[in-house]
Amino acid sequence: MNEIIEEIKAYEPFTQQEAKDQKLFLENVQFQKNLLTRENPDYHFSSSAWVVNPVYDKVLMVYHNIYQSYSWTGGHADGCDDLLFVAKKELEEETGIKEYQLIHEGLFAFDILPVPAHVKNGQPIKEHYHINTTYLFMAAEDQPFKIKEDENSDVKWIDIAAIDTAVTEEAMKVYYHKMVEKARLLKDS
Repeated sequence: MNEIIEEIKAYEPFTQQEAKDQKLFLENVQFQKNLLTRENPDYHFSSSAWVVNPVYDKVLMVYHNIYQSYSWTGGHADGCDDLLFVAKKELEEETGIKEYQLIHEGLFAFDILPVPAHVKNGQPIKEHYHINTTYLFMAAEDQPFKIKEDENSDVKWIDIAAIDTAVTEEAMKVYYHKMVEKARLLKDS
């Protein structure tokens, strides 16, 4: 857990919201118990992959059955303190792709994401927060997909100009726009 905390401390926030989330985590949330597992019902770690194509005009997304929306890949840490590993594992499990590369060292984004109350596997899940780390990857578009049917019903490359149409979770659009903008800046630098 110490490595995660150091990585979050070293992260340079891209937005004011990221700066607020980083401060909240470092001053308060990091001191809670069981952050790497869902045993903490209020805050726990998750990790996501933001995957762009080689020209940065598309992002790889899955259709999330619970939220009925396209979203990035990712999932709970479930006890694993290697959040880059979690992001890669979830990327492979949810899309089926095997060939991709990390194109930005360290965290690409850090957010404390609100998760609305929902039902998963017939069980009610209360509203809570994901302490989410995001890593930036690149992949070729010609790879075959494999849908993770217990969570998703589609995998596809989405043109960044069509994200607002594909994503129906209004609260997530601001995070996706941020990552599109940050990836473009990295590409142009």
